[in-house]
Amino acid sequence: MYMEDYQRWCSASLEDPALTRELKEIAGQEDQIKERFAVALKFGTAGLRGILGAGSNRMNIYVVRQATQGLANWVKTQGGSQLVAISYDSRINSDVFAKEAACVLAANGIKVRIYDALMPVPALSFATRYYHANAGIMITASHNPAKYNGYKAYGPDGCQMTDDAAAVVYAQIQKTDILTGAAWMPFEEGKAKGLIAYVGEDCKEALYDAIKSRSVRPGLCRTAGLKLVYSPLNGSGLVPVTRVLHDIGITDITIVPEQEYPDGNFPTCPYPNPEIFEALRLGLELAEKSGADLMLATDPDADRVGIAIRCPDGTYELVSGNEVGVLLLDYICQGRIEKGTMPKNPVTVKSLVSTPLADKVAAHYGVEMRNVLTGFKWIGDQIARLEAAGEVDRFILGFEESYGYLSGSYVRDKDGVDGAFLICEMFGYYAARGISLWEKLGQLYKKYGFYCEETLNLFMYGVDGLGEMRALMASLRQTPPAEVGGTPVTRVRDYQTGDVVIPGLGVVEKTPIVGSNVLFFELSDGSALVVRPSGTEPKIKMYVLARGASAEEAKARKDRYAAYARSLAEKK
Repeated sequence: MYMEDYQRWCSASLEDPALTRELKEIAGQEDQIKERFAVALKFGTAGLRGILGAGSNRMNIYVVRQATQGLANWVKTQGGSQLVAISYDSRINSDVFAKEAACVLAANGIKVRIYDALMPVPALSFATRYYHANAGIMITASHNPAKYNGYKAYGPDGCQMTDDAAAVVYAQIQKTDILTGAAWMPFEEGKAKGLIAYVGEDCKEALYDAIKSRSVRPGLCRTAGLKLVYSPLNGSGLVPVTRVLHDIGITDITIVPEQEYPDGNFPTCPYPNPEIFEALRLGLELAEKSGADLMLATDPDADRVGIAIRCPDGTYELVSGNEVGVLLLDYICQGRIEKGTMPKNPVTVKSLVSTPLADKVAAHYGVEMRNVLTGFKWIGDQIARLEAAGEVDRFILGFEESYGYLSGSYVRDKDGVDGAFLICEMFGYYAARGISLWEKLGQLYKKYGFYCEETLNLFMYGVDGLGEMRALMASLRQTPPAEVGGTPVTRVRDYQTGDVVIPGLGVVEKTPIVGSNVLFFELSDGSALVVRPSGTEPKIKMYVLARGASAEEAKARKDRYAAYARSLAEKK
């Protein structure tokens, strides 16, 4: 079947000559043909994500058109504005794919609001809500390597599309011929007919105002004297991040020159993920030379922000997503109580793979902590529930360990601009009191207990990768480990079935949330190991959440449990 599809693509008059060249280059290479045509990229709640190139298992204009036609068919059943918002980042062909999506929507009689230049995920989520759109499209592969691109779909609430809606869209996609099935009109024709328009300055300014409104201590940054190094990692963060920081009074900002301007090749860091040291290396070197107080980096679609802070010896250390999340939670709670702006019955939300230390901090301040499945859409879902109950002001912070933060309800996805702004404000507050973020974090550990975390990634590439991932999860589910790194497993939470199992006793209760392929192994010392397949990359993610009576003990346990997790990878 895949050879027939390959031949059909070869015979077609493709509009992109690069795709034609690629098809000719792989002639006679069955493994390469199979890789591109044996399966199709599946549309899910995270949309599409794949390697750029020819075929149904690659990102190209035909896959984008097909996906958009499926989305258009769904939109036409929804009533409402019959409008879709679109944005895109700096990745290769992001601007092309964004315009192709607009052309398909316009040909279906659906209005489009598209940004006139690249803008990040939070801007797309905001525009979707601002224009009361039926849906939103963000062209990005987030922090994936340069050879990837993707297509994120959002619902009318500005949150990534629900399972039910995604299933309907996927069914419509499957009914659409990939080469000929999508309606299409030229971009300029769509503009002339009033179907395609650019996002207005009013929307852009409203977003900036919404972000700045989340200040805990307004005006603090104007006197903080913060010296900052910032890297947008050649992505979409440069304009919105620097605009907001300048507006709040942070003007001493040095941009990493090699990573300043949009470049989808990401020449200095092929894997543009602020969690990865190599991505921040140039920024750290510049920070050391300039004596900056703080170094910030956002990923290409600017929904994540990573930081490094200066140590007493002049070197810089990365701060983990868990550590930043806990610091922000404590800062927001303390500050809002001090300023009298804490809402009644406040709520914070985090992913269940994020540090349990946050639960302790929330409890101290009388804040309700809601733990949800991995993926920021579940945090967005909790905000939506509060909004439906007329209680959206109760939400004060959502975060996940992978550097995603949001402190307001103005968007429904993580916001690296909001994160950068709040981190700077928090840093300035403690700096004025002679306290470093490391010292503050140490205070929290002494107060609430010592925690140490590590995330491991087991990549499984190729057509067979999905099968390998399924096999590993099935093995852990059927024969769960009795111990992890020598520590007994006391309870296994299976979020796919909803079963909570105690070894030797069987199923004892049900999880409060169900429907995600996640295994949570609780250990007798209060630590945990969590295993799940990634929804955006070909890998298994393993989260080590270690707890100890001291920092040294927590780290030693973390290292031991991480070694066990790596052994699982070796056995795959």
